[in-house]
Amino acid sequence: MNRYILGLLLITLSAYPAFAQNKGIIAGTVVNKATQLPVDAVSVKVENTEWGSVTDSLGRFRISNIDPKSYNVVFTKVGYKPYTIYNIVLTSGNETSVTVELEEEIKSIGEITVTGRRTAKVATLETPLSVQRLTTEEIKANPGGNFDISRVINTLPGVGGTAGSVGGFRNDIIIRGGGPGENVFYLDGIEIPVINHFATQGAGGGPTGILNVSFIEDVKLSSSAFDARFDNALSSVFEFKQKRGNTNRVQGNVRLSATELAATLEGPLSKNKKTTFLASARRSYLQFLFQALDLPIRPNYWDFQYKVTHQFDKKTTLTVLGVGAIDEFSFAAPSEATPEKLYILNSNPNINQWNYTVGAALKRNIKNGFWNLAISRNAFNNNITRFEDNLNPTPAQQSLDVTSNETENKLRFDVNQTLNGWKLSYGAVVQNPQFSNEGFARIRAEVRDTLGNLVQPEVKANFNTSKSFLKLGGFVQAGKRFFDDRLGINVGVRMDGNTFTDEGMNLLQTFSPRVGLSYVLSDRWTVNASVGRYYRLAPYTILGFQNNNSDYVNRDANYLRSDHYVVGFEYLPKNTTRFTIEGFYKQYGNMPVSVRDGINLANKGGDFNILGNEDIVSTGKGRTYGVEFFAQQKLTKRFYGVFSYTLFISQFSGVDGKYVSSAWDNRHLLSVTWGYKFPRNWELGLKFRYQGGAPFTPFDETASRQNYLSTGEGILDYARLNQNRLTAFNSSDVRIDKKWNFKRLTLDVFLDVSNWYVAKSPAFPQYTFQRTANNSGFATTNGKPIAFDGSNAIPVILQNNDPSVTPTIGFIIEF
Repeated sequence: MNRYILGLLLITLSAYPAFAQNKGIIAGTVVNKATQLPVDAVSVKVENTEWGSVTDSLGRFRISNIDPKSYNVVFTKVGYKPYTIYNIVLTSGNETSVTVELEEEIKSIGEITVTGRRTAKVATLETPLSVQRLTTEEIKANPGGNFDISRVINTLPGVGGTAGSVGGFRNDIIIRGGGPGENVFYLDGIEIPVINHFATQGAGGGPTGILNVSFIEDVKLSSSAFDARFDNALSSVFEFKQKRGNTNRVQGNVRLSATELAATLEGPLSKNKKTTFLASARRSYLQFLFQALDLPIRPNYWDFQYKVTHQFDKKTTLTVLGVGAIDEFSFAAPSEATPEKLYILNSNPNINQWNYTVGAALKRNIKNGFWNLAISRNAFNNNITRFEDNLNPTPAQQSLDVTSNETENKLRFDVNQTLNGWKLSYGAVVQNPQFSNEGFARIRAEVRDTLGNLVQPEVKANFNTSKSFLKLGGFVQAGKRFFDDRLGINVGVRMDGNTFTDEGMNLLQTFSPRVGLSYVLSDRWTVNASVGRYYRLAPYTILGFQNNNSDYVNRDANYLRSDHYVVGFEYLPKNTTRFTIEGFYKQYGNMPVSVRDGINLANKGGDFNILGNEDIVSTGKGRTYGVEFFAQQKLTKRFYGVFSYTLFISQFSGVDGKYVSSAWDNRHLLSVTWGYKFPRNWELGLKFRYQGGAPFTPFDETASRQNYLSTGEGILDYARLNQNRLTAFNSSDVRIDKKWNFKRLTLDVFLDVSNWYVAKSPAFPQYTFQRTANNSGFATTNGKPIAFDGSNAIPVILQNNDPSVTPTIGFIIEF
């Protein structure tokens, strides 16, 4: 694959020698953030150059004939706060288009004169702290990110991944010690439940992301102080803002690497430029990477994405969007059948999934504000099977066969206005979830000893569920600045209900108030605080579970609850530099606890199975607390960088009420990312990550021996839940980019190496049986064929600390 890419690059370079040194274009629209109306007469300046423009009556601008390289672009107008877009990479292949929201200027704060120093500020009146932003260029150029948003956000404070997974092929997002199922995702105001391929149903996560980074203009992460408009958020809210398709010409890009081929196209759909489109498709070659690593699993996927925007008039805009994915999972015999690879082969299920989200959003300007009306539908189909021998499946040896479908139809409406200095928003949502689940899971196989005596009876769960119900919710939020605009106060409340659970229509049980405060100490220093209560409905896998008598045993499940207490400082020494430090405490209640295992489900979800398909009780508790530090340097001259460190403790309780370290209790998260722009369009990026050792549960040796032949994995001893801990993880990724600009075409060649210094990757131990010298079967203590109960087997614990280095060379062609 790499030889093929290099050959194609040489052909492409030789074909365009005469067209180098062409020009770039930047265009876009500027609107008022509060009213969403166009802002005219805005000065648009390409920093440290002579290039610039002024917006017209529709807020539009276009600057052409710019030398291709990276720039900061500054937007200014009297009466508005200055705004800077950092690190915009202009090329000759694509015209860069942006949408900018300007806030009205705060003229003075007491005796403090507000200057442009605060352009690096990210916090707002609505979310005064625990908020970060990433631009599309920061995502694209992130070393080791592989154009995957889920991986890139690991550079932000308080964000970790699932430690201990073999090879690190997971995209679980762990925010401040909370589980991967505690996050919600919005794309242009439309909720998207699934953003990863091969997602763990009921928990989220997966090996690679779905969203096309070429669509993304901005990503906002709120890890506390959530806006009341968002439901079901316990740990974080991700808001993905997509760019609008180019209004001036049809253009696109093609990206090819060792793991994927992706194509994107955008442009106008009407001569009057009122309708534009974005469209993309991606095909994975991840199976070739796994084959090169000689792993016995072969993931394969497609994904698709589109966006159409139509401007009816100056006040009304319609957006139609869609995201979809097809995931296929298969197995292949490894070239070298080591115990580690054979364990992977038979412990993982065979996964076939598809999912999509489609939606339409109508935005209409009104006096002093605007309203949004959004309708959407999302569906997730998941088929999982597993056999005792996944390479040679037979019905008699099948241990798992589940076909599940989740569908949601949603209608959202919200109003946003500014009245007498108050920022006011309110709205409601109605949803119709539909859930079906069919199949069976063999929890424990029947085990008999060599004399035929029953040692363990079969434990089997059968599924045949089909359910539809309603969810509804409403919110109101208001904020204002007082005392010469030094003090900002924002308060909100939300309530949600459903027609399925026993207490679902008791809206007072989900009464969730929140308040955020910010106080400007000086032009550079701000102190912020927030407290809030947040709720999340239990996953559909829990709600739809039926026992063998077809009873919905989890109708008594309560909404999961999380109370946040956060205080922090923000320091902005200059317009390109930002420091924050925050202390946080999160307290959980009503968490689902497994009746079968007695443990909190917050400690599960870091694998490729289904989470929550069992009887639970809502008695679990939890707590996470810590402190985090963040430093960011936006692009100045040629350098930019990010440093973040979080120290935290994460604990959850099970049926016994005792707090123990959760599966996400890594204690330490450190990340450093920096980049340097060299002359002639060369760029170097480097990322370093450190993550403390993850807790893990040792194996129950007796149960593991009895069940290994039927399950393909060991049985954990939950009486010793998370009493052991892996060693700490550290790794570094490096990326080198070189761009050539031709006439209406740009070629970007990149080399991205994950874990370039070959650090060990601690993974959870695995339980297996020792194999014979020729690897033809299992070795035994008595030389006889292995007994079904494993009594004559020789147990082996695999430590899985081998390093994994992943070099990727590829290119992007913009046209």
